[in-house]
Amino acid sequence: MPIAPTQLDQRLAQGLAPVYLLVGSEPLQLGEAADAVRAAARQHGFSEREVLETGPEFAWSSLAGAFGSLSLFAERRMIELRLATPKAGSKADAVGREGSEAIRRCVDQPSADVLLLILAPGLDWKGLKATWVQAIERVGVVVQVREPQGRQLNQWLEGRLRRAGFVPSTEALALLAERVEGNLLAADQEITKLALALTPGPLDAEGLLAAVADSARYGVFDLVDAALAGDRARVARVLEGLRAEGTAEPLVLWALAREVRKLAALAFARARAKRQPLGPLLKAHQVWESRRPLVMAALERLPLTHLWALLSCCAEADLAIKGRADGEPWQRLGAIAEGLAAAPAEARIVAGERVKHC
Repeated sequence: MPIAPTQLDQRLAQGLAPVYLLVGSEPLQLGEAADAVRAAARQHGFSEREVLETGPEFAWSSLAGAFGSLSLFAERRMIELRLATPKAGSKADAVGREGSEAIRRCVDQPSADVLLLILAPGLDWKGLKATWVQAIERVGVVVQVREPQGRQLNQWLEGRLRRAGFVPSTEALALLAERVEGNLLAADQEITKLALALTPGPLDAEGLLAAVADSARYGVFDLVDAALAGDRARVARVLEGLRAEGTAEPLVLWALAREVRKLAALAFARARAKRQPLGPLLKAHQVWESRRPLVMAALERLPLTHLWALLSCCAEADLAIKGRADGEPWQRLGAIAEGLAAAPAEARIVAGERVKHC
C-alpha cells in the first residue's frame, strides 16, 4: 500500500528497501522524497548513481544492462529511472508491456548492491494497479505524493513554518494558504523569505502580510475549473487575480464560452438520448478522464435552459469587450463565471432573466 511522503523518513530509518517508486505530480514533495532516498542511499554506501530517462526512443534493455553490469568505481550503486508522463488523452501507460516486464525482472531478482529508484510523476490511480507496481509493493516502498488541500494544506504550512522557527497564528496560516493557492513551491519560497526577513518566534497575519508577496498564479482554466466545481469564493479570487495581472478579456471569455458551449451540447444530447451513457459523447467533446467528474457535476447542477442563457451572456460580453454594447466587460465575465458556479436552485430560472442579469 502506498505511503505518504511524511512517512518516508521513518521507513528509511528502518533500513533501505531494494526499490522505491515515487508517484505524484506535485513537484516539491516529489523532489524532496527523491532527495531523501538519495541521501539515505549515500549513507549506506550507494555512492554511484546512474540516471535513465524513458521516452519514445528508450530501450528497456538498457535497464537490465544497468542493473546487471558491474561498477568500475563503487561496489554499491543506485539506478534512478525517470518515467515519462503519457500525453493527455493517450491510452498508453507509463511503461507499456516491455517496460513492465523489464521492471518486474529487476524487482523479482533484487541485488544487495543495486538500489532502484523510480520517479513516476504522471502515474495515475489506474497505473497504481499495474502488475509492475504491485511487484514493487511486495519488496519495496511506494510513495504517493498528493497536493494538500484545505486542512491538510494548513497542516503542511504549519509544519514548514515551525521547522523554520516560527509559531504561526491561525490567521497567518489562512493568509499564507490563500496567497500561495496550493502552490507548494511558492509556499516554500515565501517561508524561506520569512526566515531571512523576520526573527523566529510568533508569527501573526500582520507580520506575514508585511513580509510575503502574493505568489498565487492564475490562469483562465483555473477560473473554469473553479466555476465547474461551484466554488464561488475561488471564482471571485481567481477572476480578481486575472484582472489584476492584466489578462486579456477575450481570452477569459474564450475559456468561459468554450466550457458553456460544451456543457450545453452535452446537456442537449443527454436530453435527447433520455439519459443514456455519456461516455461516447464525452469522448467526442474531448472531455478527458481527469475532467469528467467536474463536467458531470456541473451537468447535474445546471439545466439546459440555464446554459442557453449563459451562451447569450457570452455573446453580450463579446459585444461589450468590442465596445459595441453597454456594460463593463469584467463584470459581464464575472456574471458568466458566477452563472457556471450557480447552485441548482439558482440555476432554475428562465433564460430571459439570466440574460438580463448578465
